[in-house]
Amino acid sequence: MPMHLVADFDGKITHIGPTLAKVLDGTPVLGLRALDVFDLRRPKEDELFEQLYRGSTGKMLLRLRTEDRTQLIGSAVTLPDRAGFLVNLSFGISVFDAVSRFNLAGSDFAPTELTLELLYLAEANAAVMSESRKLTEKLHGAVTQAVVDATTDTLTGLQNRRALDRALARLIDRRTPFTLAHIDLDFFKKVNDTYGHAAGDRVLEEVGRILREETRDVDTVARVGGDEFVVTFAGLTDVKRLSHIATRLISRLEAPIAFDGKQCRISASIGLVSSTQYQVPDGEQMLNDADRALYGCKHAGRAQFRFFNPDQSPAPPRAENASDGS
Repeated sequence: MPMHLVADFDGKITHIGPTLAKVLDGTPVLGLRALDVFDLRRPKEDELFEQLYRGSTGKMLLRLRTEDRTQLIGSAVTLPDRAGFLVNLSFGISVFDAVSRFNLAGSDFAPTELTLELLYLAEANAAVMSESRKLTEKLHGAVTQAVVDATTDTLTGLQNRRALDRALARLIDRRTPFTLAHIDLDFFKKVNDTYGHAAGDRVLEEVGRILREETRDVDTVARVGGDEFVVTFAGLTDVKRLSHIATRLISRLEAPIAFDGKQCRISASIGLVSSTQYQVPDGEQMLNDADRALYGCKHAGRAQFRFFNPDQSPAPPRAENASDGS
């Protein structure tokens, strides 16, 4: 496992594999906290250590805290006698991109990793079913990763529209009461125009982090457009609680976001609608109605939230109500 690290239960790195050392460009990381070297995207830190105390973790999504912010995928197991934990990592980008970006060679990979991208091609070939059991198991792992990729926004690590549609269908099929919040960033276009798209990407990553921190595991957080996000709050329809959450979200999103020595400033408008407002909830209708409430926020000056009122005027088409402040 050339792409591995070992850390103690204080999170401090005690050993790294040779390929990981090469990826880190020789940066001395022994003794540093792993989360100072890697940005943990999923699961949350407290959930990760809880899983480690039980013996192992599921899939972890991380990014290097470097300029290129390369995405990594890993899993961890607890070492015997709780001497620490071992994390095995792989690239969350194309192997060919990784070889080029970090000047890697075939000797930097475990033998099984060299066939990773070939497995994606083999997936479409029926002849793969006659291959050895080992190849079949490897293919299954590749398909599982493809499903994760198909439902995940690569920039923020949040769910995407496809995953959101599935989550809405599950909530409605199970008759779980829930609230849908449509969040649109205010003044995001100004960040892109002033500081460039790299700054915009940094802002979107920070927005994703804040939304994850302010929601629960049972909630779904999805990026559904360039600067648009949707959150479903399962089992939560209390207006007072939702108002508190929306107020806190806007406050946190208005905190300056540092990028390349500059301070990027945004806010957010939020439209909310609850499944209890319908005799029979429909996911697409709820999205449209949350969008109507969101438009009311934009029309009233942005940086606020509003609950859907069926008596309010319909929102004009998106192309017509878009503004430079977006």
